[in-house]
Amino acid sequence: MKIYNTLTRRKEEFVPLVPGKISMYVCGPTVYGMIHIGNARPMIIFDTFRRYMESRGYEVNFVSNFTDVDDKIIKKANEEGVDAGVISERYIEECRKDMKAMNVREATTHPKATEEIDGMIDMISTLIEKGFAYVAEDGTVYYRTRKFKDYGKLSHKNLDDLRGGNRSLLVTGEDQKDDPLDFVLWKPKKEGEIFWQSPWCEGRPGWHIECSVMSKKYLGEEIDIHAGGEDLIFPHHENEIAQSEAANGKPFAKYWMHNAFLNIDNRKMSKSDGNFFTVREISEKYDLQVFRFFMLSAHYRSPFNFSEELIQSAANGYERIVNTVSNLNFLIKNAKEDAASDAEKALLEEASSFKERFRDAMDDDLNTADAISVIFELVKFVNTNTGDASSKEFLSGLKDRILELTDILGLIVDKKEEILDDEIEALIEARKNARKNKDFALADRIRQDLLDQGIVLEDTREGVKWHRS
Repeated sequence: MKIYNTLTRRKEEFVPLVPGKISMYVCGPTVYGMIHIGNARPMIIFDTFRRYMESRGYEVNFVSNFTDVDDKIIKKANEEGVDAGVISERYIEECRKDMKAMNVREATTHPKATEEIDGMIDMISTLIEKGFAYVAEDGTVYYRTRKFKDYGKLSHKNLDDLRGGNRSLLVTGEDQKDDPLDFVLWKPKKEGEIFWQSPWCEGRPGWHIECSVMSKKYLGEEIDIHAGGEDLIFPHHENEIAQSEAANGKPFAKYWMHNAFLNIDNRKMSKSDGNFFTVREISEKYDLQVFRFFMLSAHYRSPFNFSEELIQSAANGYERIVNTVSNLNFLIKNAKEDAASDAEKALLEEASSFKERFRDAMDDDLNTADAISVIFELVKFVNTNTGDASSKEFLSGLKDRILELTDILGLIVDKKEEILDDEIEALIEARKNARKNKDFALADRIRQDLLDQGIVLEDTREGVKWHRS
């Protein structure tokens, strides 16, 4: 597996710190509103990376945070007259719904900034003790940027060039900085803001410190991979390196992966300009499996354009795969139980070669675009070599080969038919009759069949109740 490392600006062979295990941190969203399609790109990309590495036998410890304290969260909370936690928890829940709909798996750990304040205070204290941070008169704590000699090694800029791009949050006492490039680690509270006690003042942490602390707590002082959107390279990831390496005295992350920007109709996506879509808005028009397929149809390091025309094209491509699997299901259902013939066994062996080509694409810096092309070739191969006379063993083998590759990409292409309410009631009645006739095996089979289709039965005093899982 070769990964393009932003730190070195070249593709490098991936060699984990611990054989067979991967420690990976991906910066998550700031939860003050519904996630947009720009947030979705790294979620889908790095979920796919995780799935692929697990398919190769790695154990992946995947950590992705929720930033649940921020100026935007506080502003929205004040507008609604509620605590900041009400806003953040609301949108964490909505984010989880969108992630599930995109088939993005839950992280091993989803830490929240507000639950890691003690660790942030400890790391800031360490930085002060080591001379990498200082306290201003009003209690603001700043990181002494020029003291970290490797500052700029990720963004490949020198310190003087960085001044124009500095995005440190403005706070009271900004003029107390020793150097304009110094950035905030802790800042005093303002009227109406959430705050915590610290040795320096009542206040809250700066944005950058949370990821350094959470990565250390859940993955260790040195990790394999740190990932996120390319907009985070500077200053966020640059500042994380400065904080973590100064505090811990060792390299922070071995590999840095960044996905490129997403444009909308060939214009840079911008919330301030209103040029953006939320994932929920997209879901009202398209199956989010189509959206996931669309996101994977370009290389993650390539700038990507979102348009109605392009996503419709992705919908057509996704449907080609779904229809092929659906046709296989029909053929399997009606096929005889014959074993595969010698000719069919030879075709199954040929079909297996697509997996190797798929892996070659994925091993080349997660080239999902080429991997999808291989799947399309496999689909064409399947459609060319199957028919009513095909054996069930042969058809099932071909289906398995398609699903193995699409599962790695997180694509659900084996669509189960939607079961209707009246059908559910009829099956519940059949189960009731089976139990009455003491045919408990049949009753259990009906319950399990319904469960497989997402229908949960509950036996109550009032009778059997059901709900969709």
